[in-house]
Amino acid sequence: MWKIGSVEIRNPFVAAPLAGISNPVYREVMHEYGAGLVVSEMISDKALHYHNARTFDMCATSKKEHPVSLQLFGNDPATMGEASAYLTAHTDCDIIDINMGCPVPKVIKARSGSYLMAHSEEAYAVIKAVVDHTDRPVTVKMRAGWDKDHINCAEIAQLAEKAGASAIAVHGRTKTQGYTGHADNQYIKMVKDAVSIPVIGNGDIKTAEDAKRMMAETNCDAIMIGRGLLGRPYFLKELNAALKGTEYAEPTYEEKLALCYDYAKRLCAYEGEYNGIPMMRGMAGWYLAGMPYAARYKSRLSQVNTLQEIKDILNEYKDQLGK
Repeated sequence: MWKIGSVEIRNPFVAAPLAGISNPVYREVMHEYGAGLVVSEMISDKALHYHNARTFDMCATSKKEHPVSLQLFGNDPATMGEASAYLTAHTDCDIIDINMGCPVPKVIKARSGSYLMAHSEEAYAVIKAVVDHTDRPVTVKMRAGWDKDHINCAEIAQLAEKAGASAIAVHGRTKTQGYTGHADNQYIKMVKDAVSIPVIGNGDIKTAEDAKRMMAETNCDAIMIGRGLLGRPYFLKELNAALKGTEYAEPTYEEKLALCYDYAKRLCAYEGEYNGIPMMRGMAGWYLAGMPYAARYKSRLSQVNTLQEIKDILNEYKDQLGK
């Protein structure tokens, strides 16, 4: 058990925010499989300011996903403060997170995400505004720095703590690396050594050994996993078993197919089949990763139009595996 502000978190495993993926269905599933904390995809402060209906929908949470953090992105202290106040008044989120790590060009062009790593005064003003407009703990997700010649994560983390942030998540890559190369744990350790608030390490956690190594090398308080959970929520069970020193058995191929269909059903129930199926086209293949004959079925699942098609393809695949 550890805490972010007054929020108690049962274990050190956090399901990272993933754009277009981390909706309430995804977050519920992550909690069911053992996440201590889940984080929403990015919510635009400007979109909230202009009363965008789709963005209001993105702020929704479910009873089964607590504790949950809703993540804001933006660069204007006025609208970030306004967005923070909106989430506080109109949602039951437990934590508000600020995205200062996204390296996507359109986010950088909007002077948000990793852009703020290169503009410390603006970063401080944004964090302070969010903190000042909520009674919820505020966290900041950042990167090591803009590039290898400008590693300033420790400095930005200290500013975040000064502004009132309750925890820091650090991805061990720079903005210019994007998602290429390797995450470097030394940057997480730099932040851990620089602040007194909890630090969450992030980047390249694909095995239990990766998690153990990150915790040992950085002394971080928790670990955030993003792409490593796609199609394998049971990885959280493996991590919890490794933490407790208990046995873990990976799901069978048939169980993985059942997980895929269960996720599709839940997604369609939440989003409606019209919206849920396109979202599932991109997700389904992750559940099949590493399985025999997967390529042919991944291709077919990426073209489905109905939930029934997903069911039929997965049943056919199950029969193929049984031969």
